[in-house]
Amino acid sequence: MARHAPTPLAPKISDAEWTVMNVFWHRGTSTLAEVVKELEGRLHWKPRTVQSLIRRLADKGALAVEAVGREFRYTPAVAQDQCQHEESVSFLDRVFNGRLTPFVAGLMEREEVSKDDLAALREVLAQAEKKLKK
Repeated sequence: MARHAPTPLAPKISDAEWTVMNVFWHRGTSTLAEVVKELEGRLHWKPRTVQSLIRRLADKGALAVEAVGREFRYTPAVAQDQCQHEESVSFLDRVFNGRLTPFVAGLMEREEVSKDDLAALREVLAQAEKKLKK
């Protein structure tokens, strides 16, 4: 059973677009050349590929574009947490029928969980319980 009908606050972005958006969320306003330079050590993408991804993100409304002289400067138009939320809800609905417990339980069984992570999760659960009591 799905959690809710989606009301997207952020556009749906592909895996490659996530990589580019992470650069913008980390750096803030940037040019194509700056993003290419940031990615060149990690990926073997040609500048044209990065340019295409940036154009798609701008077309989707994820990036704002400003012409400055002969170059364009791009700024994130959506917050990272908005995109993460939309992606999380979409994933949960598609893969776990909107059910959070099997997702978290399965993840915790297969991944190493630190004491700090457990403490943070306990705090998240405590806050959720407080909300339910209101």
